[in-house]
Amino acid sequence: MAKPIVRVPCSIWRATGLSRGERPIPEETAIAFTYNTASYAVMMATPQDLEDFAIGFSLTEGVIPSIDAIETIEIVEEEVGIELRIWLKARDAAAFLGRRRKMAGPTGCGLCGIESLVEAMRPPPKVRGDPVFAPHEIMTAIDSLFPLQELNRETRAVHGAGFFDSERGLVAMREDVGRHNALDKLAGVLAREQMAPEQGIVLLTSRVSVEMVQKSAAIGAPIIVAVSAPTALAVRMAEAAGMTLVAVARKDGFEVFTNPHRVRGAVFYQKSLLKAQL
Repeated sequence: MAKPIVRVPCSIWRATGLSRGERPIPEETAIAFTYNTASYAVMMATPQDLEDFAIGFSLTEGVIPSIDAIETIEIVEEEVGIELRIWLKARDAAAFLGRRRKMAGPTGCGLCGIESLVEAMRPPPKVRGDPVFAPHEIMTAIDSLFPLQELNRETRAVHGAGFFDSERGLVAMREDVGRHNALDKLAGVLAREQMAPEQGIVLLTSRVSVEMVQKSAAIGAPIIVAVSAPTALAVRMAEAAGMTLVAVARKDGFEVFTNPHRVRGAVFYQKSLLKAQL
């Protein structure tokens, strides 16, 4: 199997002059998803935690209703990439084939191949669970993510997605060159380990775009905490899902954009951005 990190030679310029060196960089591989031999998607991703990727992508994209729909997963390395052969149980395979569509998703693009505006703007499921976190717990959560980002610490070029539980702390973390892929891999490990997403926080090292909210809602997480800012559509989508969206989480604090009741002591000044029907 391809390694997630490759070391390549490079020329290094510094104020002191030019020298030869080596740089660890993340691998980027074409990952093909097939369900019962039917092609579905090709994503550019880091070749790591691929079983989690297969499960999480299937769940967040709505291919399957639960992990129980999966019979087996085969990871097949080919000359031009990796194929994830996902075998669904008979009833779920029939349902999938009835609504099958093809799409291609390059790194950093979560909506490529969507066939209609209505599909792209699909309403997210309402999240359940109302855990309440104190501000210091949110800061602890986001701070706990960075020390475990092994790939990013070495390459400075991948995104991370983690899950924080108030009782156990950071219980899962996944990395990938694509932020959507990292979140899908997180969804996969949460499903595989039968963790309860409605009682914790999804942590993101990236900006919060609409598809990140849609995927987090599909996971069932009531709270997102991200280091970067959200888009306006992401805020509207989070509000529609009943999700608490916390962003711009840095060492000096964070900002709460929607449903502040899950953040102890939060005061909500901003008017609702939920003006359009989602």
